[in-house]
Amino acid sequence: MKQNLKPLTYIAAAIYFLVDAVFMAVARPISRWIGRHLQLKRLRGWIRSLSPYCSLALFSVPVIILEPVKPVAAYLAATGQIVMGAVTFLVGELLKLVLVERLFHLTRDKLMRIPAFAWAYGKYSEVKAWLQATDAWRAIRALSRAARDTLVRARARLVGGFSSLVTSRD
Repeated sequence: MKQNLKPLTYIAAAIYFLVDAVFMAVARPISRWIGRHLQLKRLRGWIRSLSPYCSLALFSVPVIILEPVKPVAAYLAATGQIVMGAVTFLVGELLKLVLVERLFHLTRDKLMRIPAFAWAYGKYSEVKAWLQATDAWRAIRALSRAARDTLVRARARLVGGFSSLVTSRD
């Protein structure tokens, strides 16, 4: 029985990490924007003043609070509330990743002083590098870039058409 569950466990873990990696691609730019535009100097100073283990405890808070959003979203979807489940999942996951990204950015050096965290982060980085080296990941990234470029061109045409419409009325 254990042998039969092992491949399912690997598949579930791969899907979990893939979803987080995809969401991180969206969360990282949001996190950087927040870092540039929302200063909160006193809060940042307090966070940076924490010891390594206090930093780890603070770093864990968004994960502990927002990780249960996934099963809640799955429950909503399973009970027929597909849109609400999807919105719950998207908002919860993005919020969690943005908070984790900001906290990691502020506490990275202290967190890396904790041997177990540094080891786990090293393993996470290895898995992420392996995932990004796969053909499937490269194909998804290429499709993502193509979609983004298409949206940028469509927006430029729309804005260009709107501005020519406005100038032709004058």
